[in-house]
Amino acid sequence: MKKVALLIETSRSFGRQLIMGIAGYSKLHGPWSFYKEPTDIKSSMPHLANWKPDGIIARDFLISDELLQLNIPVIVSVHKAKIPEKLPIIKTDNQAVAKMASEHFLEKGLKNLAFCGYDHFYWSNERGSYFSSFNNEAGYQTYDYRQKEALIKSKWEVEQQLVSDWINGLPKPVGIFACNDDRAQHILEVCKILNLKVPEDVSVVGVDNDPLICNLSDPPLSSIVLNNKLAGYKAAELLDKMINKKTVAVENIIVSPSHIIQRQSSDGLAINDPDVSQAIFYIRQNAKNKILVNDVVKSTKLNRRTLERRFKQQINRTIYEEIRRARIELISKMLIETNMSITEISSFFNFTDTEHISRYFKLEKRIGPRQFRKLYRP
Repeated sequence: MKKVALLIETSRSFGRQLIMGIAGYSKLHGPWSFYKEPTDIKSSMPHLANWKPDGIIARDFLISDELLQLNIPVIVSVHKAKIPEKLPIIKTDNQAVAKMASEHFLEKGLKNLAFCGYDHFYWSNERGSYFSSFNNEAGYQTYDYRQKEALIKSKWEVEQQLVSDWINGLPKPVGIFACNDDRAQHILEVCKILNLKVPEDVSVVGVDNDPLICNLSDPPLSSIVLNNKLAGYKAAELLDKMINKKTVAVENIIVSPSHIIQRQSSDGLAINDPDVSQAIFYIRQNAKNKILVNDVVKSTKLNRRTLERRFKQQINRTIYEEIRRARIELISKMLIETNMSITEISSFFNFTDTEHISRYFKLEKRIGPRQFRKLYRP
């Protein structure tokens, strides 16, 4: 039986999901015996060395020279970017995360966009930089605030005042992309103090979809879901090969975002045109039906040409593109969050058969619904 040490914190959703993926691989290809030490690795090193693990999966801040001297396979989950060379790493695709956040706000018609993070974590800086880049491509400026490393040990009241002053000075309505759920919760608390309405004045999206944070937040927090469970499974698969001394090139395990779970913190539209707003509401309400562009036009008092022009002005999409986007978004949500079969989902959306829904879905996502579910379901 292989013995694997897991030096991964469990206080956050990221670590817990990673471990679930590792455990899933063990159930199929093991069993493995696990040594779990989330924090005080220094004091437990003698015990870990005596246990003689066959391999280790660890967060980078728990890696030490003493640990590496055990000369066993190690895979590192990156947090602070201080990575020993020539080790396989688990790393989040922060470009894809930022793209998802940018598109989420732009789809809602928001033109004032902001990022709130930390300046001492590489992943936060990457998310902020990519977010700004995507917004620039769309023609919008990004307002940026990142906590300085020197303020980490300061009282929360000091940082809270700085965040408060920053948010107070932002043009409204504004969409704020927070580097993670913790930061997003800080923003929501500050909005309460400033008597700002969420999502009417400030729309907020975090990252990690930590159930505890998202559901305790007031209002509940929208968050980008990372496929940590799949990454954990792939990391265990790679470690298994390394332990078996199979020739394995150093490779990275990429944690991809799957979708945004929208809760009240970003459940709004920043659209000044009441006719476009009414049309989008109609599309959302009828996303499961095979509605046509003319059906949407009839839900307003405008002719098709005028409504098409206003759609482009407000959300930079045609009416047909918005219908398709709404349907694909709902199909994706059902694939990930329900146990409904592809046949049942196909019937729900009034497709003639599973081949029809597969072609429709693949045109947008580049992969079929079954592959999508396999890739992104937690």
